[in-house]
Amino acid sequence: MAQDALGNEVSRAERATLQGIDDFVTGFLGYEKKAGNIVTAADGEPDSVLANTYAGFTWMFLEAEGAKRVASGYLQRAEAAAEGANERERMLLRQLERWIADDVPAVQAIGDEIVARYPRDLASVKLHQYFSFNRGDARNMLRIAKAAEAANPESPHLHGMLAFGYEQMHDLETAELEARLALRLKTKEPWAQHALAHVMLGTGRVEEGVQFLAEAQATWVDLNSFMYTHNWWHKALFHISQGDNAAVFDAYDNHVWGIEPGYSQDQVGAVSLLARMEVAGMDVGNRWEDVADHMRGRGHDTIQPFLTLQYLYGLARADRAEADELMRAVEEKAARSTAFDRVVWREVALPAARGMLAHARGDHAAAAKWLSVANPRMTEIGGSHAQRDLFGQLLLDAHLKLGNWAIAQQMLEMRRTWDPDGVPVNAALALVNERLGAAA
Repeated sequence: MAQDALGNEVSRAERATLQGIDDFVTGFLGYEKKAGNIVTAADGEPDSVLANTYAGFTWMFLEAEGAKRVASGYLQRAEAAAEGANERERMLLRQLERWIADDVPAVQAIGDEIVARYPRDLASVKLHQYFSFNRGDARNMLRIAKAAEAANPESPHLHGMLAFGYEQMHDLETAELEARLALRLKTKEPWAQHALAHVMLGTGRVEEGVQFLAEAQATWVDLNSFMYTHNWWHKALFHISQGDNAAVFDAYDNHVWGIEPGYSQDQVGAVSLLARMEVAGMDVGNRWEDVADHMRGRGHDTIQPFLTLQYLYGLARADRAEADELMRAVEEKAARSTAFDRVVWREVALPAARGMLAHARGDHAAAAKWLSVANPRMTEIGGSHAQRDLFGQLLLDAHLKLGNWAIAQQMLEMRRTWDPDGVPVNAALALVNERLGAAA
């Protein structure tokens, strides 16, 4: 029986189809563009259960309206050919069916079973981490990677997944050890590079972070737009801390925005970076308008709260009517959702959305009110520590704009624990201390 690149059995696949399956598996793990070849492979062999299941996954990863409809077509093909599928393939097929049905807990339960029985299926480990990440569940991100550790001791991708899991659990020392092991095994392991960038950011090693990513970027060849733009996004964060505005603008204009401007992750990366640039005192010109032009279709997008909040902010900063539409969609989702994430939408995303919209429109009192409600629980909407820091920065900015100097001072002193030499942080703290001194 045929096997994929990791040694997992494939029940039915012609040579070209098997190549497409291998491209998906290795491309998914390595964040390479070739993962998309699975769609052509599935179209070329409609009776291949695994190829069509993976093609359905690929469409669902777009995180966009319409993706379910197309993915459902591949699901139907796979189901029609499922009689000859092996056990692992049937479990993957059930995952796709449950994912389309928005039953994420079931997707992860099936994923647990797959990894327990087929620990060489690292694509399933990666998929499980994806869902845990979107739920802010760092413990499960680490747990599922450790479940496959014994079977994959020499896999750079597995050690990259372990590194990010440890980092999200705040075990930065172990995260760095795992990331460096992954990079010894394979220099081009962008997820391990990404995890190490997180560690350096979280420990104030800004100069080292810039140098590390400057060297690593030579390997960012043939990466998908998310991984390419996101690692550049991390480099831009270091440059913001340095006060190197020219390098920040270069990163944004040439590497973070414009690669795949219709893609969800590229859009929120751009929104997040522009907002941070403004908080740091940079004039971003008309860049909000360009991003908003590509987010016009997001006016009702409540697929993931982490994404929705940033769509909302970007649309509002560009003064688009879609921002009001999206705010109403969030209110509707919070009021009527019966899905597994209904509590998150009602108790976290809704107040956060009100705060984000208020900040984008200059109502800093409302921004401080609502972001103060949401921020203690923002982990629940998903995203990483570094990504969610956006919401804390906007809350701090609202307090600064309101002249709440004592509150801002405490927030800034806390930020200095991980960004001690940050130029924007220390400039804001100097202003706050001056105002507090004058008041005294």
